Amino acid sequence: MALLLHFEKVGSLNQTQGMKSHYYFIGASLSILLSIYIFIFGTGVNHELVAIFIGLWAPTIVCVGIFNTLLGILDEMCCAHKRIEEGQGGHDR
Repeated sequence: MALLLHFEKVGSLNQTQGMKSHYYFIGASLSILLSIYIFIFGTGVNHELVAIFIGLWAPTIVCVGIFNTLLGILDEMCCAHKRIEEGQGGHDR
């Protein structure tokens, strides 16, 4: 029951934790590949700038993936801490 209450408190954070880390890697890789493609084969006036802009998405996507992973670790630590506290409920230190 306490585990269910914990997830309700942090419900907004848990919505992105379903994404696996390889999805972020794929997104960053696609950003880099698209950037290279546009830089080399682009025909627009500012295709070099557009390619650089798209290439800059990769570090942002990786950082979001790292942040999401850290949120998952924090959530696991909080759940483990709650279980430990519940196990020591009747004991004094």
